[in-house]
Amino acid sequence: MNLNNLTTKPMAEPIPGAGTKNVLANDVEIKGTIKFESELIFDGKVEGEILSEGTLVIGKNAEVRGEVKTKSVTVHGTVFGNITVTEKAELKASSQLTGDLKATRIIIEEGATFIGKSEVTPNKAAIKQPSGPAPASMDQRKQPQPMAA
Repeated sequence: MNLNNLTTKPMAEPIPGAGTKNVLANDVEIKGTIKFESELIFDGKVEGEILSEGTLVIGKNAEVRGEVKTKSVTVHGTVFGNITVTEKAELKASSQLTGDLKATRIIIEEGATFIGKSEVTPNKAAIKQPSGPAPASMDQRKQPQPMAA
């Protein structure tokens, strides 16, 4: 398996004490739950869920049937299920997602197939509240008066 197809940056040697990259090649098939801590490059087939506070790369040969809940995800392959990430979700041109997508940031390249709903929830600190008084509710606004005949 050529990992250069999966990622844009070369894999570096692991640094003691730092997070490690885990790789599951295209000949791996899993039924159940995958959990990892730092980073996973997955190019096989899974029926179940993928859970992590880390970074997931779904390779071009990968087929995921189930929920994905991670910090960030980059999809090159196929996902049948919902993806929920706390940071960035990226759908590459070769990706196919059939399911809903929730993230803080979403990047969808031209050529990606996405069938579902997306929900972007930006960082709460980045949202600026309008200054001044709050708008009046409908009950407090003047209602139009009927015209007298």
